[in-house]
This record gives sequence, C-alpha cells and structure tokens, in this order.
Amino acid sequence: MVTDSDALDGAQMQRLRSAKVPLVGDRRESLMHNKFVVIDSAVVWTGSLNLTGSGTYTDNNNLMRIVSDVLAENFTTEFEEMFVNDQFGSGSPSNTPNPQMTLADGTTLENFFSPDDGISPRLVDLLEEADSSIHFLAYSFTSDPLGDVLIEQAQAGLTVRGVFDEDSYRSNTGGEYLRLQRAQLDVRLDGNPGLMHHKVMIIDGDTVVLGSYNFTRAADRNNDENVVVIHNPEIAAQYMLEFEKVYSQSQMQ
Repeated sequence: MVTDSDALDGAQMQRLRSAKVPLVGDRRESLMHNKFVVIDSAVVWTGSLNLTGSGTYTDNNNLMRIVSDVLAENFTTEFEEMFVNDQFGSGSPSNTPNPQMTLADGTTLENFFSPDDGISPRLVDLLEEADSSIHFLAYSFTSDPLGDVLIEQAQAGLTVRGVFDEDSYRSNTGGEYLRLQRAQLDVRLDGNPGLMHHKVMIIDGDTVVLGSYNFTRAADRNNDENVVVIHNPEIAAQYMLEFEKVYSQSQMQ
C-alpha cells in the first residue's frame, strides 16, 4: 500500500503494519492524493472515495469498478512508480502505457495521472468540445482555465450547472464559485453536513470525468492524482442521477 505520509500514524495504518502489510509514504509536503485499488492485475477501483468511515458513510463520493487488464496496467505502473521506485509528484515520469483504450463493450476510456500527464489541458479541450451541456460536482475548484471555459460555454448558450462543497468554498483561496456566480452561471453550495467530495464533470450527457483530481492548480502541478474519462451515455446517466440528487439538496449563496 502507498499512502500520504500524513496518514501513516492513523489507527488503521497501524493495524496494517501489525499485520505485516508493507506501507510506503510519500514523505513530502504535497499530497499523494490517489484513491485507487488494483486487484489481480485485472480490476481497478477508482474515484473520489477515501477509504475512511466518513468517506464511505457520510460524504458524497463516487467509486467506479472497471474490469480491464489494460487499465489495470496503467494503475499498476503508477503504483510501482511510488511503491518500488519512490517517485512522487514532479519526480514521477510520464509513462502511462495506455492513455486511451476501448473496453469489450465498446466503451472508450481515457486515463491520466498528474502531475506527469498534464491533465488540465485535456479537461479544457473536453469542455471546449461540449455541444449542449456541462454539469459538475466539485469539492475544490480554484482552476482559472477551467473556470474560463465554463463561463465561455455558458455565454455561448450551453447549459452549465454545478455544485461546490460549502466547507471547501469557505476555506479556499481563489475559488471559482463567486466568479461563476457573478457571470450568472447556475452554481450552488451543497447541503450535506459532511463533505460533497465528488470531483466529477458530465459533458453532453455522454462523457464522465472522474477520479481523485480536484479542479485546482495543486492537483495539476504538485499532487499525485488520477483521472478517468468515460465515454458512455449509460454511465453518464447514472452520474446525472447523482448530480440531480446533490443539486436538489444544494442552495444558492
């Protein structure tokens, strides 16, 4: 297991140590912020879910289980960079084996890791390519380039709606919430007493962006993160159900 060093003193980590599970911490100021599991070199779990009690039972989160040895190769490569080679953050090479793939059912996936793969430019491209709608759920959102595109697309007539985590909005410096609100976008603050911890974009009802990656400069430049882009309208519909639930519980500031 690889974890952020700040978590190494936790009770569950101590249980793992006692059970002789090898643990590696990142030993640096920036975050090892990934949340993924690779099983039998064939199955990947990934999303926004921290493996904690609150992450599982209190906070809004998402977890995707994807059966693909091709995708598993990507995540195993990323894991071994950290666990075997002690390469984190900017010291991690850009060597994702399969940045694009097609699953057995015809679903196209894209897969990126930060900071090595340059996620922000690809997200900007995806948003610029939108034809009708962009919906997003954002725990933390401070990225000016992404905010710029959302404003431009809303002004071009696309439907743009989003929900921000209220606690993160109040603690962030340089957050995009008020900027988007002043541009008259339909953005709201969440109503969950816990965290609205999603990092999700749903584009045109057929593409979903998910993973550990908050829409921030730190996520793009410093932290170890992952993003999966899924081009599948049925999966997008499932995420839209979650969006509408979170949106219905949200409020205007």
